[in-house]
Amino acid sequence: MRGKIVKILSFAGDLLFPRRCPVCDMIIGPGGDSIHAECMPKIKVQKAPYCMICGSGMDSDEKICDDCSKREHAFIRGRSLYEYRSAAPSIYRFKYSGRREYAAFFGEEVAACLGDFIKKTGAEALVPIPIHRKRLIKRGYNQALLLAREISKHCGVPVMEKLLLRRHNTAPLKLLSPLDRQKNLKNAFIVRQNSVELKTIILIDDIYTTGATMDEAARELHKAGIPDVYFVALAGGKSL
Repeated sequence: MRGKIVKILSFAGDLLFPRRCPVCDMIIGPGGDSIHAECMPKIKVQKAPYCMICGSGMDSDEKICDDCSKREHAFIRGRSLYEYRSAAPSIYRFKYSGRREYAAFFGEEVAACLGDFIKKTGAEALVPIPIHRKRLIKRGYNQALLLAREISKHCGVPVMEKLLLRRHNTAPLKLLSPLDRQKNLKNAFIVRQNSVELKTIILIDDIYTTGATMDEAARELHKAGIPDVYFVALAGGKSL
């Protein structure tokens, strides 16, 4: 009986607040899947070969990309779910156009494709990359937090949404060079919760590019006594 009530309420919710396909953004019928079947192949999951440190796609069978071979990251390893170019329009709407409902689909896909990676890290918490309060007020939500919550539902790793605070309203990274990104993010984060018992966490964000954001967040977590930091992103790539 309870299951029928849940289905009825879910169906009614779809009628009142119709869900949209995360790829084409067209409305999905009540009770349907979270994505149109014909749209599924259009968004490309990142497959091997990829860098064993940052997870970015590669054109060769080398284990480490040129970027990661030239500098040391503060995180141990990371993975991205999608190839950037195929997922960029969807992620843009998720991030800037109020498509919060995409989080459910993305979280389910992360769990399905990267669940083994998440499990092998032994992570005790998922930590979403925070956005500054001014940007949060303007946007209304933090897409990384929505994603982390959905991943948590499927993987069972708790979310610590208040562990990291973004204390500087940094400039959009897409406008900056790799060196300027590092300067822009200097001291951008601060750990604001007692994390002395945490040993391993996974940072969650929408896009991985140069690694500047992940590195700066990981360095702050190291200062707080957390030795092992990994990351998971929706999409990644070097040339964005």
